[in-house]
Formats: sequence, C-alpha cells, structure tokens
Amino acid sequence: MAAAMALVRGVRFGSYSIGRSRSLIFNSLQRRGIAACVDPSIGLTDEQKEFQKVAFDFAANEMAPHMAEWDQKEIFPVEAMRKAAQLGFGGIYVNPDVGGSGLSRLDTSIIFEALSTGCVSTTAYISIHNMCAWMIDTFGNNEQREKFCPDLCSMQKFASYCLTEPGSGSDAASLLTSAKLQGDHYILNGSKAFISGGGDTDVYVVMCRTGEKGPKGISCVVVEKGTAGLSFGKKEKKVGWNSQPTRAVIFEDCAVPVTNRLGAEGEGFSIAMKGLNGGRINIASCSLGAAHASVLLARDHMCVRKQFGETLSNSQFLQFKLAEMATKLVASRLLVRQAAVALQEGRPDAVSLCSMAKLFVTDECFAICNQALQIHGGYGYLKDYAVQQYVRDIRVHQILEGNDFFCLIHVSEILYVKLLQI
Repeated sequence: MAAAMALVRGVRFGSYSIGRSRSLIFNSLQRRGIAACVDPSIGLTDEQKEFQKVAFDFAANEMAPHMAEWDQKEIFPVEAMRKAAQLGFGGIYVNPDVGGSGLSRLDTSIIFEALSTGCVSTTAYISIHNMCAWMIDTFGNNEQREKFCPDLCSMQKFASYCLTEPGSGSDAASLLTSAKLQGDHYILNGSKAFISGGGDTDVYVVMCRTGEKGPKGISCVVVEKGTAGLSFGKKEKKVGWNSQPTRAVIFEDCAVPVTNRLGAEGEGFSIAMKGLNGGRINIASCSLGAAHASVLLARDHMCVRKQFGETLSNSQFLQFKLAEMATKLVASRLLVRQAAVALQEGRPDAVSLCSMAKLFVTDECFAICNQALQIHGGYGYLKDYAVQQYVRDIRVHQILEGNDFFCLIHVSEILYVKLLQI
C-alpha cells in the first residue's frame, strides 16, 4: 500500500521532484509528445537558450526544493535571491554601467518564465524589484542611478513599488498620498496598500501627489528605509505569494530630499505607467512558468495514476484536456513574447499589446493550473503536491498590475481611437 501511494503521489512537494536537476523541464523535452509541443526554447537564439538554461537550472536547484517551505513558513528568501543576482537576475534590463545585465524585454520574459517554474512567488517579487531598478535607471539622473542601482542589481538592497492605495487601485490617478515641498525636502503623508516586500525591503519607489488632482499632479520619489516618518502595517496573511511579505507602507510627515525625485514634478504618473507596461509582461511571464510546470505535472500524474484498471493517460477525455492546456500555454507564450518585442522596439502598439498579454495570459494560465489540479483529483488539493501552490500563487496575477476590467478598458480605448483614425 505504501509503495502504491508513493507511486500515485508522483511529483511531491517536500523533496519536490520538480527540482530534480531540470528533469521536469529539459529531460522531458527529449520525449516525444506534449512536452516537445510546449518547449519554451522553440524560436529562441542560441544565446537566449543559454541564459534560459541557466534560469531553469537555478529554478530547479535553488528554488524548487525550497518552494514549499518558503510558502508554508512565509520565508523571504534573501540569500537565494542574492544568488540569482550573481547570475545577473537582479537588474536584467538595467544598463550595464550601473551593474545591470542590459538584456531585452524578450530576454527578461524568457528568464522570468523559467525562474517561475521553481517558485512563482519569489520570481514575481524579483520581477517587481527589477521594475523598480529599471525605473531608477531610466528616469533617474546619473547621481541617482549610481547611488541606487548597483546595490539593487546585486540585491544587496531590495526594492518595492508603491502605487496602490487603500482607496485607489486600478484608478491610480486618484491617489491621495501627498508630498508638500518644504525647502529642499518633500513632506509625505498618506499610505500605500498591498506593497510587495513592504517592511523587509530597503528602497521604496513611491508615487505621490505634488500638485493638482489627476495624473498631472503626481510625482515619483525614492524613499529609503529608516527615513523618519516611514512605517509599516501588519504583515498580511495571503492565499499565495507567501515567500514575499506584503504590508501597508505608511508616511507620517516623512521628509524625503528633493534630490530623491525621479524626473520632473508631474511626471510620476507617466513613469508609473511605463513601469507597469513592463510589469504586465513580467507578471504574465511568471504565469507562463507556472502553467508550463503544471502541464508537465498533470502529464506525469496521468502516467502513474490508475483508475478502472488503466492509467489516466489512456483516457481520451483527459488527453483532450491536456491538449487544450498545451494549446493555451503556447498561444499565451506567443502573445507575451510579441508584446515584449513591441515594448523593446517602442512600437505604437506596445501599450495595448502589454495589456492584452496581461489580460489573456493571466486568465489562461490560471485556467491551465486549475485544470492540472483537477486532473490530480483529491491529491491536487494536498499541500504535498506542487500543483496546488501554482494555483494559489498565480491567482493574484489576474488582480495586480491592472485587473481584467482595467486592461479591457485600456485595450478598448486604444482600439476605439485606432478605429476613428481609419
């Protein structure tokens, strides 16, 4: 009986067979069938395949074996992330002169997809950290870039993105956190909600109101941990994303030097939206990794689980389900990569493609992971199995970086304008 249960359990959490020296990803791709169809290296250059392999190796060896523990004990894996930074993953699309890797948006998507197979939650935080480092690199002056970026790229310091407030989520232009100019400092008052890394990170990229109502009155400042007047709320208890802490970030007469402002006054909303364009691709890429791993977990389970005298893999119904999952995965990956290339090239359709990718891919990848859990039956609902954590971790991807409603509005507005121009 014990031997039979061990066989049925297939890919387990604890030792996490998903971390067996890339067996889930690379070895399986040598087989014929579903794995070859969803091979994430198809269409990549030799260089891209190399750093994809590095990311998969890191995910398998440094992340997957600890994924369950980080989740259950709510551990923020600082040392593991610093190891990732040694491979260049702390500032993937930050310029090399301040410690970044200088890679493209497509390269970044490839890396985040691979890392996410090892731990979605940790990879998602790394993606947010990268976005913050890119914002400072792109919109900061040389002094700001040299002050903040090297430590962020090495992950000796960690960053958080502070846009959302208790009363303004997708409606970011209505934010209320104020920044009143007094001499050579801004005095910040207000609070930010649901901040990834809040309280444990060192650098906070904050959107605040320095002027009139609406987007033109918003500016962007960098607030360093330890600044007087900066405090944090309680650590939130979440369904997933448990390897990264989430807290409110609170400003009470918090004095921030004017020299910490990125760009000019009133440019904050534009900076925030440009950051989120890449953020949407990043979070969609993390969803791809979870979906990819879940497809292979479902396939492996079907090969060992027996019902009615034969393995589930002989069920045509489940074969069709797996085929649908694989189709959604490949379609999602193509959309993400198209959006990444458009953003890198600065094409006119980049913003709409980023929103489309986030909308479509987070929905479809959640459906893939959820179907994978369903194929596992009752075992999929046990925390011994990786698939349930993928489901929990990527559920929030449909909410953050602009929820489905926001993305639909964004895409429809752009399409409407385009139609008027025809």
